[in-house]
Amino acid sequence: MSYQIEIRHIKYFLAVAEELHFRKAADKLFISQPGLSRQIKQLEEDLGVELFYRDNRNVTLTKAGMYLKKELEVNLKVLDSIFKNSKRIHDGVDGNLNFGYVGSAMQNIIPELLVKIRSEFPNIHFNLKEMDNQRQLESLQSQEIDIGFVRLERVPNDLEITPILEDTFSLVLPNNHFLNASNFKDLAQVKDESFIMFDPSYSPNYHQKIMQIFDYYGFSPAVNHRTVHASSIYKLVENNFGISIVPSSLQIGYGLNVKFIELGSIPHRTILSAVWSKNNRNPILEKILEFIL
Repeated sequence: MSYQIEIRHIKYFLAVAEELHFRKAADKLFISQPGLSRQIKQLEEDLGVELFYRDNRNVTLTKAGMYLKKELEVNLKVLDSIFKNSKRIHDGVDGNLNFGYVGSAMQNIIPELLVKIRSEFPNIHFNLKEMDNQRQLESLQSQEIDIGFVRLERVPNDLEITPILEDTFSLVLPNNHFLNASNFKDLAQVKDESFIMFDPSYSPNYHQKIMQIFDYYGFSPAVNHRTVHASSIYKLVENNFGISIVPSSLQIGYGLNVKFIELGSIPHRTILSAVWSKNNRNPILEKILEFIL
């Protein structure tokens, strides 16, 4: 079967699929409504499928239309990345790499990695974005990012994952707390205190590991605040709103009035892993993985 489809047909289809209104889509595309209708009709005829249900009042996507919209949105992002990389190569820049990361990865892993990469490939351009674990997985699958740094042990089958750092946990206390490294025995000493925790939605896997620590000591914590930012946790602890448990690597880079007691005697550890898509065709990714694997 021969298709006479151009990129403009794809853009026209996506505009209508987004607006579900031919006039609004035509205005967005700066073309006439009859012209847009003809182009969509031509696309449907070339594909041999009906993409929209139409009546006098509504426009909705067919099942084929919904599938096409989802797939084209993903693949157009890939195509856009290809065009941008070709331009960067033309401009003398080797390429572009998009990073996603959980906050703790920025304390040492990512800065050290970037220094190594920059020394070897000075013309690679980086984009960095802090994201929770689930958002990274979704962004890897849609190729909005090329590599992620997550606190997960399992990922979907179309992604690869490799551990890069095993970290202990540390108890976070205000500086005026009676406990310190010399008189701390175990977590049961603070079982009656209020805790400030990372929100479970930020990383269900990480939250489960933290709860396993409490199970290990035989009590359930009273959690009075939840957040997704370490800086917020530290600020609340500093002002005596509660105490917390965080990965030990999160001690670095914060200048607040809190103290840390490493829970090194317990078996629980948190793993920071690098993750990427098996389907990613960014030529720079392969170079970067040599620094990780």
